[in-house]
Amino acid sequence: MKLFKLAWASLLSRKANALLTVVAIAISVMLLLGVDRVSQQTRAGFANTISGTDLIVGARSGPVNLLLFSVFHIGYPSSNLSWDAYSHWAEHDQVAWSIPIALGDSFRGHPVIATDHNFFEHFQYGQRQSVRFAEGQPFEHSAEAVLGARVAREQGLQLSDQVVISHGTGSVSFHQHDEDPVQISGVLAPTGTPLDNAVFIPLVGLATMHGEHQAEEPQSPPSFSQQSVPQENEEPEHDHDHDHDHDHDHDHDHDHDHNHGVALDSEQPIDSLSAFFVGLHSQPRAIFMQRMINTWGQEPLTALMPGATLQELWRTLNMFERVLAIVSGFVLLTGLIGMLATLLASLQERRREMAVLRSLGAGPGTIFSLLVSEAFVLTVTGIGVGVALLYAALYALAPWIEYSFGVVIHISWPSMVEWQRMAIVLVAGTVISCLPAWRAYRNSLADGLTIKL
Repeated sequence: MKLFKLAWASLLSRKANALLTVVAIAISVMLLLGVDRVSQQTRAGFANTISGTDLIVGARSGPVNLLLFSVFHIGYPSSNLSWDAYSHWAEHDQVAWSIPIALGDSFRGHPVIATDHNFFEHFQYGQRQSVRFAEGQPFEHSAEAVLGARVAREQGLQLSDQVVISHGTGSVSFHQHDEDPVQISGVLAPTGTPLDNAVFIPLVGLATMHGEHQAEEPQSPPSFSQQSVPQENEEPEHDHDHDHDHDHDHDHDHDHDHNHGVALDSEQPIDSLSAFFVGLHSQPRAIFMQRMINTWGQEPLTALMPGATLQELWRTLNMFERVLAIVSGFVLLTGLIGMLATLLASLQERRREMAVLRSLGAGPGTIFSLLVSEAFVLTVTGIGVGVALLYAALYALAPWIEYSFGVVIHISWPSMVEWQRMAIVLVAGTVISCLPAWRAYRNSLADGLTIKL
């Protein structure tokens, strides 16, 4: 203990050099632990995005691409699958439930997901947690929408507000569905997944926006006189791609939607889908169902198991994780080498100090231990400051990371792996200090009380 007090007093006499060494080690430790923690949190966030789903099915494409656009809303499908194909497999005797989704539109940069009530009943995330509503309820009409928690927070929207969907998935769209606004019926509770960043609308609502549904009752072709002279209480005909006369003439019809005139429970609400999720009665049958779907001859489809494809995705990204870890390791090595250089540079200046210690009875072994103790104190202090900086950065940047990247950072005590890495840093710092300590030991033997100037 006296030796550590002496080492601390010696470091205080050289505050500037000691402080720079501590800062270098602290930054190195912060980066080393921070990269690993963010990587683990990102991996956990990806893994918790979907659970309880046995298969994801889409048009023929790569499994990773299908997983990215259907679950993480990254990218877009190369082609769609038909409603007939979905109906065929949704009615299979091995299928317990299915969730159809259609993509392609957005709202102020947030992806729009067209689906049905099965999504709110069966979709799960995390540890088989079902989606919950913070307020409101699922959509009941084709002109209603449900917002993710982040969308409602960022856009400042509330229940009953109206929003206009844009065509396309970019943040800037040149085509707005102004003629088909949707009203907010509910807001989902936060999940920490891409669901928070999405807007959910009925399939029939998306089909109506894209002109797939017109009035439900067929109309006979109008005669020339009918085209020339509008009848009483009728709107003049406009040259648009979609016929919206029923939006104005049939508000009293309670069997149809109040805006679009299309029933929400249509037998075929949309012509094609981007993908659909499948839950089976028996999970071990997933691999057989996957093979059946992938080899189906009527339409080329791709079925994947989310867990296996996530592992494949992380194997692809593993190289980037290793690169970040290597960079962090080199930063740490730079900090330790800086400490070594500082200790070596100070030896010449401290030869008088060592001679005084020898005159007070300190042996060469004590001089060696003093230098090692100083390095130990510097390394421990650097590790402590680095951990403090890491937690300060996590607290400060966690909201920004979630806002920008959708990764939820959970603040927790250091894991066993992190403790092991800190121990490795401590051992490395102590071992590196043996070189200047040996030099000081040799100098103390050679100098005695004679000081070489």
